[in-house]
Amino acid sequence: MITQTEAPAIRGAHHYPEVGVPFFWPFGFATAIEEAAWDTGLRNLRYFNEVEKTQIVRPRPQWTTPNRVSLDLHTMELRDFSTAKEGTPVLILAPYAGHTSVIADFHEGQSLAATLLDRACKRLFVTDWKSAAPFMRDYDIDNYLEEINVAVEELGGRVALVGLCQGGWCAAMYAARYPHKVEKLVLAGAPIDTDAGDGAIKAMAHAMPMRFYEDLVAAGEGLLKGAFMLEGFKNLHPVKQYVEKFAELYDNVEDPTYVERFETFERWYEYTIDLPGRWYLQAIQQLFKENRLAKGSFVALGRQISLASIVCPTYLLAGAKDDITPSEQVFAAESLLGTPPSLIRKDVAPGGHIGLFMGRNVLQTNWTEIANWLNEAPAAAQPRSRSN
Repeated sequence: MITQTEAPAIRGAHHYPEVGVPFFWPFGFATAIEEAAWDTGLRNLRYFNEVEKTQIVRPRPQWTTPNRVSLDLHTMELRDFSTAKEGTPVLILAPYAGHTSVIADFHEGQSLAATLLDRACKRLFVTDWKSAAPFMRDYDIDNYLEEINVAVEELGGRVALVGLCQGGWCAAMYAARYPHKVEKLVLAGAPIDTDAGDGAIKAMAHAMPMRFYEDLVAAGEGLLKGAFMLEGFKNLHPVKQYVEKFAELYDNVEDPTYVERFETFERWYEYTIDLPGRWYLQAIQQLFKENRLAKGSFVALGRQISLASIVCPTYLLAGAKDDITPSEQVFAAESLLGTPPSLIRKDVAPGGHIGLFMGRNVLQTNWTEIANWLNEAPAAAQPRSRSN
């Protein structure tokens, strides 16, 4: 929330009308037209057109790189980006946290899928998670692991697994449950040890009682609505999300390049998908409150799993300014996996959480290194020795 003393300083840095909250934007526009010169009216018209296109209409984000749906399951469509039929398939588990999987193929020059394809990862697949329908309200984490397993079997039974954010802890679960099916593992911005570091998600998970999260699911009639998650993410940076980005848009509304970037990001960010309520509450209770994955007490598909079962070569990528998944939560995997230290690589990318998956510089540098690593012949992996 912006205080009265903060507001003038923010307004003074930009030249835009008092538009207020979204409900009153049409009235603000009418007043601006009456009081401003014609050129200002045109600027306002362009501004409100962009606001309507990105904040109100909210069209579904589109994939950038050519692909086809090779498998249609309850929880996902498996998208095939492959340009060859040989080699170990690389399977990207996109985040499932209220936004679409298009984050893995965001825009030209900002596409993880295209980056990997361009660097010889020619058999490439991405999980395109579906918005949870009412009949899915009781789906849990096992339902998603089951369908990931179906996808892996469809791809020949052995893959290189790339997990992004939530897709990362899901990838770690899968690799611990089926270690023989994962040739290499990439965990990027993945909360493996949720008690580590000082992230905002950790703080909220421990501060709020389960009743709070149960009430959210009840409000969504058994689903965790993507719109609820979006508001939660926005409230991590309220000034940026509710004031500054609109001020910046108004200042740059006549710059086509800026407007295109704004539209592309907001089309992805504002379009939300819903999650099964049972899945969400299980993740909050067992992963973020009780930290069962890191502690080796999580039960996946009927078996208690341990990250020590994972012995394949692993690449850990964290963001230097990631306040969603701090680097400590990612790098904790180094001491929890059974993979020998010599087969674990660690890297820190500049920037925050979302930029870890779509930032131009991060894709050109950090992810290029990961692509090269994925193409290396896998070293023979033996479990590390552990003292009693």
